[in-house]
Amino acid sequence: MPRVDDQRVVSGIIHVIRNGLRWCDAPTEYGPHKTLYNRFIRWSRMSVFNRIFAGRRGQPDRLMIDATHLKAHRTAASLLKKGLYPDVSAGRRAG
Repeated sequence: MPRVDDQRVVSGIIHVIRNGLRWCDAPTEYGPHKTLYNRFIRWSRMSVFNRIFAGRRGQPDRLMIDATHLKAHRTAASLLKKGLYPDVSAGRRAG
């Protein structure tokens, strides 16, 4: 089976996280849901998302992240401890 395009996978990951979906509920146009989940876990462990955000930090007009609408499942706190989510707390804080 051919490899699913990385841009489609990133779009699928963002869609799932933004809409608070389960991985199995991801639309098929982003690729198989197992591929989305596996790449999210692998890329999170490799700090790929941290590097993306760090590289975009100097261009605030092109990047907007607003997580106020995300739903958190009761097990979401344990994912942070396991290192499965990018560390965005190291960024600059308004003050």
